[in-house]
Amino acid sequence: MQGPDRLRRRLLQAALASPAAVALPALAQSGYPNRPIKLICPWPAGGATDAVMRAIAQSAGKGLGGDMIVENKAGASGMLGPNELVKAPPDGYTLSQLTIGVARLPHMQKMQFDPLKDFTYILNMTGYTFGMVVKADSPIKSVKDLVDYAKANPGKFTYGSPGQGTTPHLAVEEFADKAGIKLQHVPFKGFADGMQAMLGGHTMAHSDSTGWSGHVDGGTARLLATYGSKRTKKWANVPTLNELGFDTISESPFGIGAPKGLDPAITRRLHDAFRRTLEDPAVLSAFEKYDQSVIYMNSADYEKFIRDQYVKEKVLIERLGLAMKT
Repeated sequence: MQGPDRLRRRLLQAALASPAAVALPALAQSGYPNRPIKLICPWPAGGATDAVMRAIAQSAGKGLGGDMIVENKAGASGMLGPNELVKAPPDGYTLSQLTIGVARLPHMQKMQFDPLKDFTYILNMTGYTFGMVVKADSPIKSVKDLVDYAKANPGKFTYGSPGQGTTPHLAVEEFADKAGIKLQHVPFKGFADGMQAMLGGHTMAHSDSTGWSGHVDGGTARLLATYGSKRTKKWANVPTLNELGFDTISESPFGIGAPKGLDPAITRRLHDAFRRTLEDPAVLSAFEKYDQSVIYMNSADYEKFIRDQYVKEKVLIERLGLAMKT
């Protein structure tokens, strides 16, 4: 006969050796997070996205009981963050903002990732408001003026954007296609460089998210149009491209992703922490400052959205003649 203590010890040893114990989530094994989490902002410091991502990171880090550090990796139309995810281990310590570009750019050029296979989609959080601005003293005072100028001067109207294949680029190309005009696109690494070029007279307009807000409100830039399905609350007197008759609507949700193969328990932990930031007054204040709204999708819905969008983007890219040559 075995004594009760000896029996308990043997039962405990058997339990610890079982496959179920070996499969304990990494979350339980590691005490995640036990070191700072890196959240990549694939845009320059000082822009609208940077400000929003820092507010989100501070709130999510606090919710996780650790530190979340924003790292800027600007360039490649916002794809340097997703590229980093392909190389990073799936341990929950490297995350990145994911824009709609992950579903679009693979149709335009060879990428380091496959959006259908290479990421863990944690959640979608918000989306951009986009618009086109010109200098306050520009002779182009309306979209009609822009169209008239471009028809009289084909290919001479220059506009900047945060990169080839970004929504601010493709929205303008779609508008130009509908208007029957040819514009000259000048890609930049991010908002700050593009706005500086426009304000310095090197380009005639800039298409971007609402980092231009301060210049518009301060009187140094004029907002010609926004690209959403309806007028913005903040600039209610400014028309949309769609209402002007150009059948162009561009609204661009963005979310947070991790490398493929992330432990489901860590995915849930991150999802819940980021979801709670959408109720944080500091985060909502950052959204309001840049005219962004809450666009929440959980992990499964976000992944489905990207898969569906991947198909839709292929059609748009081919229609605009921007598809990758094979």
